[in-house]
Amino acid sequence: MADVAQLRLVITAADYDAAVRFYRDVLGLTESAAFASPGGQVTILDAGRATLEIADPAHAAYVDEVEVGRRVAGHVRVAFEVPDATEATARLAGGGAEVVAAPTRTPWDSLNSRLHAPGGLQLTLFEELG
Repeated sequence: MADVAQLRLVITAADYDAAVRFYRDVLGLTESAAFASPGGQVTILDAGRATLEIADPAHAAYVDEVEVGRRVAGHVRVAFEVPDATEATARLAGGGAEVVAAPTRTPWDSLNSRLHAPGGLQLTLFEELG
């Protein structure tokens, strides 16, 4: 029995409105709640099933090499499974993300792209092919 009921990734975005617009309206995450505090606000977006992937430095470097061709990720990278990585990459690029690497077929039989997104996150979009 797991003691954890939910994984919630929290980012602090200097341009809050742009980040909410990107993740909610462009990527398509569903807004589940929004709250205001004195002088501030937060929006909680539902990203479906969550997992925590822990990699050692050698494996992280290997994934960067496969997806991008060089080491580019910091210690945190957020990955979203999408039904069409090519379409989603283009849509996110049009919505404010910078494409680091176009969709590439990986040895683990997925199509992965890499982007720099609002809020300072590096994203992998992946489409399972197998």
